[in-house]
Formats: sequence, structure tokens, C-alpha cells
Amino acid sequence: MSLTITALYASLLALVFLFLSFRVIGFRKRLKVGVGDGGEKALTQAIRVHANFSEYVPLVLVLIGCYEFNGANPIVVHVLGGALLLGRVLHAVGLTKSIGVSQPRFIGMILTFLVLLISAVANIGVFITL
Repeated sequence: MSLTITALYASLLALVFLFLSFRVIGFRKRLKVGVGDGGEKALTQAIRVHANFSEYVPLVLVLIGCYEFNGANPIVVHVLGGALLLGRVLHAVGLTKSIGVSQPRFIGMILTFLVLLISAVANIGVFITL
């Protein structure tokens, strides 16, 4: 058994992570802030977008990978990976545009939570049916 589908989405998400990382680095360089946010609202916002991404993506990828490894339908794995990717991009776009509530941010979190929930329940289901 291989994790080729999860590897695809992990790689695509890694590219998003790099983009968000370079965005924070760019703000740090432009604003001359080495550590923390220096009280700069734009940097705080960029740090939170990056941090939120890094808080959710690893766990969800582990769950999707476990599900794929245990023989999940490849179409389901693609749907989960695609929804996670879309959700994380929408969340980043929404939080970048506004620190308040925005439709992309809301939809992004809903997609992320759904993928987290579905992946967790699916893995529990695999265990129960062993």
C-alpha cells in the first residue's frame, strides 16, 4: 500500500505553506522585525495566517494518510485532500483580506473542520470493522 494521493496533497499544501512563510519573511524584512510582530498589524495578520495553516494541516494530513494506507477509496481520498487544500487556501485568503469574519475564511474553516471530522470518523470506522 502506498500513500501517493496523500503525498500529492501534502506536496501541494507544502507549496502553500512556503508561500505563506515567504510572505511572513517579506513583512519581517520590510518592517525590520526579527522576532514577534513588532506591534505591526499586517505582520500579526500574516503570522496568524501562517500559524493557523500549520496548526491544522499536519494532523489532517496524518488522518488522510492513515485512511489511504488502510485502503480507502481513492476518490474519497482525493475529495478529502482537495477539500483540505481548498479550505486552507480560502481561509488564508479570507484572513489576509480581513481579520474579522469573511466568507472565504468561514468556508475555509468549515471545509477544514469537515475534512478533519470525516477523516477521524472514517479511521475509527476502519478500526471498528477490523
